[in-house]
Amino acid sequence: MFDRNNENYVYELVSKNLKKQRKLKGLTQEQLAQKASYSTQFISNIESKNHQTFSLGTLWRLALILEVNICVFFDEDEK
Repeated sequence: MFDRNNENYVYELVSKNLKKQRKLKGLTQEQLAQKASYSTQFISNIESKNHQTFSLGTLWRLALILEVNICVFFDEDEK
């Protein structure tokens, strides 16, 4: 896990929270990718703990599809 002072920390947060929201909606990576017109590999890369860059527009689109506020991708709550 990245240290909070490391700029890559935000990618790890988004990775964890995107996967959580996708699963809460009962979607597979493939289904989310299809709805967003992205490749399954792209969604997989975002959800992996490896560093994957993506745009704010990508996050916005995924938030709309998952019907969540974009802020949930940055939630640091560890409950």
